[in-house]
Amino acid sequence: MNPQELKTIMGSGLLSFPLTDFDANGDFDKRSYERRLEWLAPYGATALFAAGGTGEFFSLTGDEYPGIIRTAVDTCRGVVPIIAGAGGPTRFAIQCAQAAEKAGAHGILLMPHYLTEAGQEGLAAHVEAVCRSVDFGVVVYNRGGATRFRPDTLERLAERNANLVGFKDGVGDIEAMVAVYQRMGDRFAYLGGLPTAEVYAAAYKAMGTPVYSSAVFNFIPKTAMDFYHAVAADDLQTQHRLLKEFFMPYLEIRNRMQGYAVSIVKAGATIVGHSAGPVRPPLTDLKPDEVEMLAALIDKLGPQGL
Repeated sequence: MNPQELKTIMGSGLLSFPLTDFDANGDFDKRSYERRLEWLAPYGATALFAAGGTGEFFSLTGDEYPGIIRTAVDTCRGVVPIIAGAGGPTRFAIQCAQAAEKAGAHGILLMPHYLTEAGQEGLAAHVEAVCRSVDFGVVVYNRGGATRFRPDTLERLAERNANLVGFKDGVGDIEAMVAVYQRMGDRFAYLGGLPTAEVYAAAYKAMGTPVYSSAVFNFIPKTAMDFYHAVAADDLQTQHRLLKEFFMPYLEIRNRMQGYAVSIVKAGATIVGHSAGPVRPPLTDLKPDEVEMLAALIDKLGPQGL
């Protein structure tokens, strides 16, 4: 898949980040991961991000990473494209990007580098080094204080790197997002990427970003697709109903603890019979009463079959 094909895919429908399966000892569980992807692939996501944020990329070792991406590519071949998460320090991000390309992934989401803040010149050098290390498409992730890209930085990067084709926003600064879109136009595909992105989906669509990545697709895939279709059709009645009945109470649980944005998704997967095992430290799993609260919310949504 060439970078322009990746750009087209990114802009054409709902995307999601599958969980990464661990066993009771916290080791990668390949067979469980395969079963997860086999379950999710037919539901209609345009692409799946393997080893992304929800897939706990930040906890994976360099030895584990290639096998996880290869498993995702092999399992989903011919059904749904795989975009790999990559990030951390520049040289490690390059290692991940090259491993993902070798494994057959269709592109990467370049997630934040580790810890240290950097100016625009340094951020640009980081992104360009990764882009030049591979031939397939690269999507940058605007996230937190560490990787906030200015429109002029993105413009220079796009001029110098033809395979930089997408921009995912996980910051939520409306003024900045509008500025990026107005500067870059259709040079990029755009993806809404705030945690529990459904809450912000209508607002992002109004800014020129009609697609987003859904974490809840991991355990309520039918509802996730229903919500996406409601956003695409400007069906505010369905959006508001699901926001009121599920997403806002869901946020109340998620916001109880830092890191629960991933933990609550793993809990949801366990509740619906597709356990991905525990989260890895420093994340912590939901407490029993919180699992019960989440189970009650899921139960009200009804069956999630195709």
